[in-house]
Amino acid sequence: MSSGSVVVRARAPLRLGLAGGGTDLPEYAGRFGGAVLNATVDRYAFASIAPGDDGTVVFDACDLGRSEKHVAAANLPESRLDLHRGVYERMVREFNEGRALSVRVTTAVDAPMGSGLGSSSALVVALIEAYRAWLDLPLARYDVARLAFEIERLDLGLAGGQQDQYSAAFGGINYLEFLREGEVIVNPLRLAEGVAAELESSLAVCFSGQSRASDSIIREQESGLRHDGGAVLEAMHQLRADAVDMKRAVLMGDIGQVAAILERSWMAKKLTAPGVSTARIAALEAAGRAAGAIGAKVSGAGGGGFIMFVVPVERRFGLIAALAEQGAAAHPVKFSERGSETWTVGKRR
Repeated sequence: MSSGSVVVRARAPLRLGLAGGGTDLPEYAGRFGGAVLNATVDRYAFASIAPGDDGTVVFDACDLGRSEKHVAAANLPESRLDLHRGVYERMVREFNEGRALSVRVTTAVDAPMGSGLGSSSALVVALIEAYRAWLDLPLARYDVARLAFEIERLDLGLAGGQQDQYSAAFGGINYLEFLREGEVIVNPLRLAEGVAAELESSLAVCFSGQSRASDSIIREQESGLRHDGGAVLEAMHQLRADAVDMKRAVLMGDIGQVAAILERSWMAKKLTAPGVSTARIAALEAAGRAAGAIGAKVSGAGGGGFIMFVVPVERRFGLIAALAEQGAAAHPVKFSERGSETWTVGKRR
């Protein structure tokens, strides 16, 4: 365990969902197998661990403006920062023989929760990485991603899929396969330099101004898969097929085809649950198309968060300006090839 004045830091990248999102839900993947193509971007979830004071545990979520202080114990039932609590309790239970840790845990995320960029899962991955380094644990990237999935979905009972944890742990542009037996396979896409630059330069994102609780939409999708059958299931099949086609289009650098698949996926996504699109999303989508976008889709479950646009490179500046006129913060996209990582500052006694 770390000691003295040393501080362990970790970060994990957020991601854009290019195709296949939703097919990583256990309700679908466990029956049919899922496929997702996503790309990590240069926005991050950060976590730091420092020694605690006087046998306490402090959680400080800077971006949320929330701080908690507890007497160090194996379980912290009074904590309302669920992700912080969930990771702490699991690491203590599984990797510290149930002995409490006296630590100060500080976090921040470069996008709001509910952004559709996988920020919650990236935070969990960053927290696990920080504890991994703090406790000197031999956990590989697959181990970190699987542990993050179990903490969110099993320990805390939060609705969602599996793509975010693996993208945050591995980084880069990945074609993810979710097998029916529960195994996950990460296939990194190695793009030619010019292809990657053209794709990156043809993308822009804007925040809808609405953070959404993905739980409700995801539970609607799961319910639809269980009871509704037809329409929701067919839409999910389409999303899985789109992930395969998107992988091919991205590897070939065919931006027109990338846009066409994005459009098709957005239509299918809206069939999976009510509320995936909103009036605000539709208005921004229309403004983007009027400014030259040839494809658009919400990243994540929908209902708010970030909207992704494909636009000819020459028109991207105008697109961003047009979205700003609608009161939406719009930005270019910069891919991140690195997955989760840790480092230390300070000195050990």
